[in-house]
This record gives sequence, structure tokens and C-alpha cells, in this order.
Amino acid sequence: MMADPEVTYWLGGGQDAAEAEAHIARMESLFEAGGFGIWALERKADGAFVGSAGLAEVRDDIPFAPAIEVGWRVARRAWGHGFASEAAAASLADGFSRLGLKEIVSFTAVSNRRSRAVMERLGMMRDAARDFDHPKLAPDHPLRPHVVYAMRRP
Repeated sequence: MMADPEVTYWLGGGQDAAEAEAHIARMESLFEAGGFGIWALERKADGAFVGSAGLAEVRDDIPFAPAIEVGWRVARRAWGHGFASEAAAASLADGFSRLGLKEIVSFTAVSNRRSRAVMERLGMMRDAARDFDHPKLAPDHPLRPHVVYAMRRP
């Protein structure tokens, strides 16, 4: 999945196998450190891997940190089947109920209509005051401008 340029376009580029394994190790360490993290997503019907989703701490280089983010990555063959929305909704519910979080955010490039649509389906609200230019992208990069959505505990 992380070698597919259509999937990774919105994520700042692809990963080779070693980078993907290191990313998975980092995600597993989140569970150990804070009791939450990113889960692998499997299709219920057959157990096939379709992506990942969950909660993570917003990195310090993001202007509005600290915060907890809900995020997702879905394999191209699984796009359009509701996996991102279902997994993100479960992640939000877990964050608010089990973890007692007061707020969860999500962010993406301004032009990423698909992810923005997921955020809106989840009931997250745009928080334009926290929009930012992603610090890991060059000033002229088309994905640099990012929008922020947030949801407070019901």
C-alpha cells in the first residue's frame, strides 16, 4: 500500500519495505506508550488487509500541537467502500469514551477532497483558525496548505 503512488500522494510520498516496517514499529510503540495508536484494517468478509487507521499524537512540528489526531490510510483497491469512515468513527468513539479525550483533530491538504469528505461525514467541523502550511513540504509544494477539522467530546 505504501509503495502505491496514488495512495501515498497525499501522505508526502511512498515508502520502501524497510521504511514501512519502521513505520509499523513506531505505530506499535504508540500502543505501549499511550494506550492508543494506529490499527491495521482488515475486511470482515475475508480478513484481507485494506489499510490502517487510528489515533496518534500530532507531531511537535505541526503548529497547533499538542493534539490527538484521527487518521487513516486505505489501499487503492479498497477505496470507496467506507473503510476509512468506519474505522475513523470507531477511533473517535474509542478516544472519547475509553481514553476520555476532550478533542480529536484531523488534517489534510486543502485539495484532498476525499479525506475532507470523510471528516465531514464523521461530523468533524472545520477549524480554519488552525489551518497551516505543512512544515515538511516546500513553500511552493501544491500540498503544503493544510486544513484542520476538529471534534469535541459529545
